[in-house]
Amino acid sequence: MNKPQAPNRGFRMTRRRMILGGSLIGGALIVGYTATHPMQVAGAILQGGGSDPGPSAFGPFVRIGSDGWVIVVNKQQEMGQGIHSGIAAMVAEELDADWDRVRVIEARNNFRAYGLQMTAGSNAIASNWDAMRNAGAAARAMFVAAAAHRWNVSSQSIEVRDGVVSHPGSNRSATFADLLEDASRQTPPQSPTLKQPEDYRLIGTDRVHRKDSLAKSTGAVIYTQDIQRPDMLVAMVAHSPRFGGTLARFDASDALKVKDVVDVFAIETGVAVVAKTTFAARRGRDALRIEWNDGEAEMRSTPELIEYYHQIAAGRGDLEPSDFGTKGENPGAPFDGDVVEFAFDFPYLAHAPMETLDCVAQVDGWNVSISSGAHLATLDQVMAAIAARTIPGKVDLEVVPAGGSFGRRGIMSSDYLVECVRIAKRIQGRPIKLIWSREDEMMSGYYRPMSHHRVWVQMGADAFPARWRVHSVCQALTPIGPNFQATEGITNSPYFSTASTVDGKIFSPSFPVVVGFWRSVGASHTAFVMEHIIDQLARRADRDPAAYRRTLYERAGDTRRIGVLDELCHKVDWGSPLQPGWARGLAIAEAFGTVVGQVAEVRLVDGRPIVRRVVAVVDCGIAVAPDQIAAQMEGGIGFGLSAALYGAMTLKDGIVQETNFDSHPVLRMNEMPAVETHIIKSTSRPTGMGEPGVPPIAPAVANAMLALTGSPTKSLPFLSGNALSNSDVSSQS
Repeated sequence: MNKPQAPNRGFRMTRRRMILGGSLIGGALIVGYTATHPMQVAGAILQGGGSDPGPSAFGPFVRIGSDGWVIVVNKQQEMGQGIHSGIAAMVAEELDADWDRVRVIEARNNFRAYGLQMTAGSNAIASNWDAMRNAGAAARAMFVAAAAHRWNVSSQSIEVRDGVVSHPGSNRSATFADLLEDASRQTPPQSPTLKQPEDYRLIGTDRVHRKDSLAKSTGAVIYTQDIQRPDMLVAMVAHSPRFGGTLARFDASDALKVKDVVDVFAIETGVAVVAKTTFAARRGRDALRIEWNDGEAEMRSTPELIEYYHQIAAGRGDLEPSDFGTKGENPGAPFDGDVVEFAFDFPYLAHAPMETLDCVAQVDGWNVSISSGAHLATLDQVMAAIAARTIPGKVDLEVVPAGGSFGRRGIMSSDYLVECVRIAKRIQGRPIKLIWSREDEMMSGYYRPMSHHRVWVQMGADAFPARWRVHSVCQALTPIGPNFQATEGITNSPYFSTASTVDGKIFSPSFPVVVGFWRSVGASHTAFVMEHIIDQLARRADRDPAAYRRTLYERAGDTRRIGVLDELCHKVDWGSPLQPGWARGLAIAEAFGTVVGQVAEVRLVDGRPIVRRVVAVVDCGIAVAPDQIAAQMEGGIGFGLSAALYGAMTLKDGIVQETNFDSHPVLRMNEMPAVETHIIKSTSRPTGMGEPGVPPIAPAVANAMLALTGSPTKSLPFLSGNALSNSDVSSQS
């Protein structure tokens, strides 16, 4: 059996090797960006989709083949968001490459271009904005220098367009392939000249389309579930049905009688069944007889937890709060006069990606080889090393595309990957594919936290808030540091602009139900709190909700929100009448540096909201890939609306009740509204787009319902998925 090769530790970087590293390697010119800044760490190139052959002169991001094709190395994890297009476009724009002759390859975690390799926080475009443009610009400069030397002309007289280098004065031209060898000998520029936004020919255009659509459509993309290895075994694990439950004892005799079951043994998280096939592993697990120890397990039901949260928010618990967003003198003083009170409850939410959790791992002594759709790759590498009792440098992690995630594959504990490594360490020398069933994934937790927000607003004589008091109850996503994610959409809100004092307190209860990052994180519930409160206050003051917001934004000096609001009102013709029975709802939220406004057109059928149209306006800085931005907005709206209508993970005596899509409905095609996306023109740095489309949709729908009925929404989801069928009502009705 071939063991994975250990990384070459004998290479010593020198200045000479740094300069000479831009030579032809395997028939390709490796170019990137010289490491002159702490964030531009010199690294090694991904070669042939696998090994790391050594440092290049400029960095690891761009390869130009002998056929003239430009190959962009993407260190970001693809999980359906289409990051390839934006990453490649930034390189191709500065390189002036032919977009139709640009392709993208995936980087492994052993691709040491940066100190960290991770995909999270809608940060892929923003975090690569400088590096990828500089990589393309440096490569372009090398070709220009090569052409100028060959033709004995000045570099300033050389032009590059669509992969062709030309000298108009002498009517000479050459392709990247023609100049490849000469370009490889050029000294890389330390600070390559970058284009101004007004000179972009690719960035910001509809030409920037996805590079992986054909491969995905034809089934050519390899996901973890598709991976096959010689002598590979399949593992499934029986976990405690309750959070915090532990293994007391088990009887494996019946499981071992199942054909093709190879081994059964206890691990830290339960009982592993290892077999030759998935079917055998599942049957073997079903045959186990297990007794669980629930002494430290969560035994409460959801109504009890909700009541517990209410008691905490009312100050009747013994949990010490932390301050957030506090301003003004004596913010804790009693409120008086015209005081309005609000309370909101939000449930646990599962991620439920289409590809359930899975991983392939092999342990051979000190060496660990892993293939996984991981988007915290560097952390996963460290956690795998700890589980295998080796060092991170001995862990080879191949990052493959994932069939969705929404945050579930970015858990700090690397739970499913660590579980796979532990099983592989026990087996030794054979690859193990760990498969979680839908029920495993749904019941395992790391949910979007359940939360409760209680808000008191003292109104001023001008009908705007004079004082705010916010008590938020929410589990922390990380074990150390402040629980800032729980209130990230409330802290420093522009709606505090008219208030003299703000008294914000966050209570962070701790108990066995595990929570994690969910698409848009805290803004997924805090945007609802603030946007639905503002609509209620506006209607209470007999003011138009859009005009009411505009005054608050103006007093806060929030020009980005003003721009989004004005464009949104223009696009929907805000204030114009709709057909009888329909109403518009407005919401604006900021997440990951991006401001998104949405207006939803809603009517009610037997109390059920029907959303036919959503108009969205987004300010995300420079729009690298407009088509992909629209796709992210559509996906975020569908995801957020699904959660708002149906999403809830509930406990009964500590056991999760929603274990598959029969009890956990999701938005269906006939319920998806028509979505229009409008992008604010900007020359600012790009900000995130993977998550910001989610937060505004639920409050926009709630605000439309408020306009229709006069009744506020105090909890989500809007509907009980178990009680209502979601297959017979069309959004276009």
